[in-house]
Amino acid sequence: MQTLFSHIRKYCQLSDESLHRLGSVLKPVELEKGSLLITEGKVCQHVYFLERGCLRGFYNVDGREITYWFAFENNFVTSLLSFVTRLPGMENIQLLEDCKLWAIAYDDLQTLYQTHTDINTLGRIMNERYYVMLEERFVSNHFREARDRYENLLARAPHILQRVPLGHVASYLGMTQETLSRIRAKS
Repeated sequence: MQTLFSHIRKYCQLSDESLHRLGSVLKPVELEKGSLLITEGKVCQHVYFLERGCLRGFYNVDGREITYWFAFENNFVTSLLSFVTRLPGMENIQLLEDCKLWAIAYDDLQTLYQTHTDINTLGRIMNERYYVMLEERFVSNHFREARDRYENLLARAPHILQRVPLGHVASYLGMTQETLSRIRAKS
């Protein structure tokens, strides 16, 4: 839990009371590689902090899995649309490695938002960061060529290539595994 609190301090200083209250509602979650943390068709009940491991978010589209994000240590993960709207989600979140996470339930988080303004501020900051990530991803996928997307990944997140199977990386980059292999061979 201290890893989570250290991460939070990078973005927002929480009072001791807020940290204590937050700590009292967090639940540890340890799952094995291959497990699904969140499954399409269900309402997402938690926001998670990933302390150890690697995850991917993906959609099932016409029988294919389309990976659209990865998360590694010190990231918050959830199916945000489902979590916020309280409607069944369309995405899946799968563990690519054994993971240790901390979970906070929707109702607990809403209570903290209402009773602790500093936690509410933290939630706003995390949502802003999530939106920026989504917009960067949108721009990359819609306005850059395949080679540029790969080179951007190499420059910004080379660890993905070390920890994630190439099929998932290709899907994330919006290309086939064969195209990714050709681009890598020319680099």
